[in-house]
Amino acid sequence: MDVKEAIQKRRAYRSLETVKIKKELIEDLAECAQITASCFNNQPWQYVFVYESKMLKKLHEALSSGNEWAHKASMIIVVLGKKEDDCEIYDRIYYRFDIGMATEAMILRATELGFVAHPIAGYSPKKTRAILGVPDDVDVITLVIIGKHSDKINPVMSKKQIKNERKRPERKPIGDFIFHNKYGG
Repeated sequence: MDVKEAIQKRRAYRSLETVKIKKELIEDLAECAQITASCFNNQPWQYVFVYESKMLKKLHEALSSGNEWAHKASMIIVVLGKKEDDCEIYDRIYYRFDIGMATEAMILRATELGFVAHPIAGYSPKKTRAILGVPDDVDVITLVIIGKHSDKINPVMSKKQIKNERKRPERKPIGDFIFHNKYGG
């Protein structure tokens, strides 16, 4: 699978079947983040790979309603970072961009390996921080739900989630978000 194929294949599936997570998978994904570009090579990312059953159940307490489907996750990657760990050049703050690139590298690698890697916004950073012992000065940026896609629709999903499971949601036309040579041009 080449990079473009992994990008095209990546989907925010919510129907998951559990699989055993091996340490080799975690090392593989971490290596992909490790070699990602970052401002002055600061590498501001931190990750907690949660895959033990007991800890996954605790982390479910941090999920928002509507994300019950994520209880079938085989692993949840908690994405963390600190502004101070990366470049601040004038008014440009890079850490979330750099962490996003590293996280996307892991998401695409997981996709290439046949996993669903679904980043979510529906969680409580405060609860996540408390459950995992993350210090207050470290931002909980997102959670990435990892599992294998199941053809069996997860019954806890909403009608909209089921619709999006069956067919990729429409994307904005390219002309709505790119410009040539100047903004709005």
